[in-house]
Amino acid sequence: MELNKIPQWMLALEPEDSAFLKNFALKSGSLKEIARLYQVSYPTVRLRLDKLIQKIELADQQEEEPFSWKKEIISWIQIIVAAVIIALVLNNFIIANSRVPTGSMENTIMSKSRVIGSRLSYLTSDPERGDVVIFHFPDDPTGKIYYVKRVIGLPGETVSVVDGKVYINDSDTPLDEPYLPEPMEGSYGPYTVPEGCYFMMGDNRNNSLDARFWKNQFVEKDKIIAKVLFTYFPKIEKVE
Repeated sequence: MELNKIPQWMLALEPEDSAFLKNFALKSGSLKEIARLYQVSYPTVRLRLDKLIQKIELADQQEEEPFSWKKEIISWIQIIVAAVIIALVLNNFIIANSRVPTGSMENTIMSKSRVIGSRLSYLTSDPERGDVVIFHFPDDPTGKIYYVKRVIGLPGETVSVVDGKVYINDSDTPLDEPYLPEPMEGSYGPYTVPEGCYFMMGDNRNNSLDARFWKNQFVEKDKIIAKVLFTYFPKIEKVE
């Protein structure tokens, strides 16, 4: 018999299945004789025969359903659509993806790095001083430009920069900022942060176009998109 003419159900059988069927035929279909031959109980033989019948029926179904390019294409389209929907849900409700085109956040985030942020971070809490966040640039009326900076001033606070040191509410002690790559130069402010708003600055203060130079110097909470968690390009690294 030519191989391509052998029924699919026969090709699907294991050697021990074929031997079982052969013995079943030689014993004229007597389950008791088969049980005696294999030295097992009658229910065990019955169970094996039922499983064998299921295997043959499944192989028959596969043989009756020839390959269809139409079904294959539809299946791939369904997978792609599902992947797109999942990606949209993730990117619009769970995570935020942004690129940092300049060195304004060095050495925390290097120039041209890409970052991932969590949109869920501020659903039940407020941004804290020191958080690195993705937000809508307040001087952009279209709302399409994203910035990545660090939260420095909180709602109701007064931020002053004196001789490169940041002071909050006229404190005698400057803000501890271990993330700065070099000492900041100059004096700026004071800036009184309105309620519901935040004052942002880059870590690379001497090379950062941040709130000190914006027309609209404060970022409303609802304009903060996400808290940055890590960079993923050119390398994966936690952002703190």
